[in-house]
Amino acid sequence: MLYTVGFQGISWTFELHRRGQKLIIPVLLFRELNALVATSAFLIPSSLYFLLKKFVMKPYHLKRERRKALDKMANSSIQVKEARKAAEKAQKILEIVSNRKRNKQLEKGGLVITKAVYGNMKEMERSERREELNDEVTSQVLDVTLPLNFLVADSGQLKLHEGIKKSGIMGFCDPCPELPKQLLVEYTLHGDNYRVVVGDYEELLIPQEKHRL
Repeated sequence: MLYTVGFQGISWTFELHRRGQKLIIPVLLFRELNALVATSAFLIPSSLYFLLKKFVMKPYHLKRERRKALDKMANSSIQVKEARKAAEKAQKILEIVSNRKRNKQLEKGGLVITKAVYGNMKEMERSERREELNDEVTSQVLDVTLPLNFLVADSGQLKLHEGIKKSGIMGFCDPCPELPKQLLVEYTLHGDNYRVVVGDYEELLIPQEKHRL
């Protein structure tokens, strides 16, 4: 909507743009210049626009966006539940070999993964500072201790290559889609404790002396 004041009078011009086409509707309000008409012609539609935007359009859009977000969360929740079930099944397949490898490393004081979690580490750290874990936090992380012990080589090393998303590893899944994820690993070697955190696409190579606690 355009508002025009000129020698030809006071007018409104409505423009509608849709699919590359334009419709223009001029409306002449007054043929002469008149301060009262000019002020009214500007203030009335402007006031109506801001009132409609604040009390009608904005609440409507907020409600629609909220509904979309809830629908998206519901769909995401279903996908995460299915992915977790698939990860649990994969971990059961790996369990026997993983435990055998772990026991073998324990016997010779080699590399043993004592704790490994994958997901939203920031939320996990906040909760640990409050010394409590709620359901929302635990739903955003996945215990991957078993699959990482399975991946430990006979030489006592574990390597996850750079540039590969960790949710694609067998026994893993994405517990918090669209959120940044990290992998936290705590491990022991010759009786010493180690800890490391890496990003989703970063390389993980353990053991390393710099990880020692």
